[in-house]
Parts: sequence; structure tokens; C-alpha cells
Amino acid sequence: MKAYIRSASAISAQHTFGDQPFLTNIVEYTGNWLKPIEPDYKAYIDPKLIRRMSHVIKMGLATALDCLQQAKLDQPDAIITGTAMGIMEDTVSFLTRIVEMQEEMLSPTAFIQSTHNTVAAQIALSLKCHNYNNTFVHKGVSFENAVLDALMLINEGEARDVLVGGIDEMVDVSYKVLTRLGLYKRKEISNLYLFKEKSKGTIGSEGASFFVLSDKPGDVLAELTALKTFFDQDTTLDPAPAITKFLAENGLTIDDIDLVITGKNGDINNDAPYDKLKVGLFQNTECVNYKHLSGEYPTSSGFALWVAANIIGKQIVPTVLLEDQRKIPAPKKVLIYNRYQNRYHSLMLVSAC
Repeated sequence: MKAYIRSASAISAQHTFGDQPFLTNIVEYTGNWLKPIEPDYKAYIDPKLIRRMSHVIKMGLATALDCLQQAKLDQPDAIITGTAMGIMEDTVSFLTRIVEMQEEMLSPTAFIQSTHNTVAAQIALSLKCHNYNNTFVHKGVSFENAVLDALMLINEGEARDVLVGGIDEMVDVSYKVLTRLGLYKRKEISNLYLFKEKSKGTIGSEGASFFVLSDKPGDVLAELTALKTFFDQDTTLDPAPAITKFLAENGLTIDDIDLVITGKNGDINNDAPYDKLKVGLFQNTECVNYKHLSGEYPTSSGFALWVAANIIGKQIVPTVLLEDQRKIPAPKKVLIYNRYQNRYHSLMLVSAC
């Protein structure tokens, strides 16, 4: 199954939204929580509606509308989103009100807006779109399953242009809980030195990434050639056999891959399998990283796909993605390999058209 990426839009901790140079004006953070750089939402959303929207809804809706504008598309044939945590701000607000009001006289607004499919619904309401609308909530592969659904619709002839995206947010409560569970580092660190700090934990963040996938080539960024996910409880799993099999299923070997985008996040336990691949299966293939720019969150692989699409579309590999400052040639085939919490594995193959 394959589709063509007509457009890509992302709100992240870097200058990625709108008409921006491709990862040249890099923002450095010191801490363990990267905050997204948000646009002026009034340019995309009715100001009267903005007041009633939570942070993540505004991010998702603006990114989706910008993506459609880039593709010069008024109505997609389907709207599909992926999110692991959903609308955390409204969820926390509703649960807090339950306690404060002793389960009486509760306003339903926060509950209505806390459901995971709120972003996809708001996009459809904004566009007055009555087409297929779905949201996937599959933890670390939520975004990938949304993309897989889009690929199935396109390849089965059910849709021609699909808007698909991944969104997740972080609030104070979730940050504190995940820090206590050991997901984030206790010590403050610069995101640009993330891979030099050999310790447990990573840096958290949030973001939104949207794409218009089409059934026909033309004025497109790249081709999304293949996608695969798998789950394994063994956190030390060697993924090399699965990666080799994935490439073979698409008539390729690792020698055909020009660039690998890995999901290294600065956690020594998470990064050990990537380091093993780099001296093994990937020893003759250029590897780059992205989570020092985006931070770690369940649908950060959406940001990785945004990076891959722009690398191929612009034929530039920004040096900030590399662990050293050498230059590498423009790639034609890019493999994305991400593992979330060492259990949720995903592979995406992106190619030049």
C-alpha cells in the first residue's frame, strides 16, 4: 500500500508551522519539557470559537487547516486522527470539577470536549465535512494506525484525498506523573545536548502533525511507500530481523536506503537498541535523529514523517538532525524507525516520486 504526500504541516517546539525555513532557526531549551511554538490562531479559527477551545484542539485544527490550504483542497474524502492521551486539559478539568462539586451540578462542557475524537470532530465541523471521520487511540502507534487506515481507504478506492494527523498534549498533571514513573529526566538539560547526556529518562513535549495523502502523484512532497507496526513486551528486542523483513516485503535491502530517521530520545535504555543497529544493520547507512527537536510524546512519529517528507521534497538534510556536523547527500529513500517505550515499534518508508 502506498500514497502520495501532497502537503505536510506541523506545530512543534521548533519553527515548523507556516512559511518557515526548514529546520535552520533552531530553538534551544533548558529543562525537561519543550513547549510548542504556536501561531496566531485567529488567522485560521474564528476568534469567537477560540475562546471555547482547549490548547490541543487549537493546535490540531490550525495544523489541519494549514495542511489543506497547502494542498489547495477544500474538502478531504476522510479525516483521520491518532492520539494516545486525547484532550488532557479538559479531562483534568472535568475530573477536578467532579471532586470539587462532589459529583453534583457538573457542567458537561469539559466532558464533551475531553473525548479523544474532539479534534477530528472540530475539523469536520469547521469544514462542514460529512465524510468518513475516525480517531485511533493506540498508545505509541496511534498516529501510525491512523495513517494505515488512510492507506487502506486510498488503496481500496474508497477515498482519493485523506487528511490524516497525530496530536498529543501534555499538562502539569501528566508531566508530574510521567516524571515520577521515570519517563522524563530529573535533571534539567539542553535539548541540543540530549544525546550527550547518558542517563535515564528523556524530555517531554507535545505537538500536532497533519498530512494530505493522495492516490495520485503530481505536485507532491514525497511518496509514503509502506508502513508497518508491531508490539513486543521484550524491551531489549533486537529489531534488525523485523526491519530486514519489512524492507524485503517491499523489494528492498538496507543498501537501498539512503537515510534512516531514528527515534532516539536520550534515554539510555531506549537508545541502546538504536546504538546496536548503528554498528550492525545500519553501519553503512546514514542515521539522523529528531526527538531533541520535538521532544518525546506518543505521536511524535508524526513529526518524523514531516521531517522525512520535507527532506525528500526539498532535497536537504538539515545538519541539526545529525549527531555530528558533516554534510550528507540528498536522499531518495528514507526509513523511519521509532520505538515508543521500547514496546511500540513502527516502520515507515518514504521515497522520492
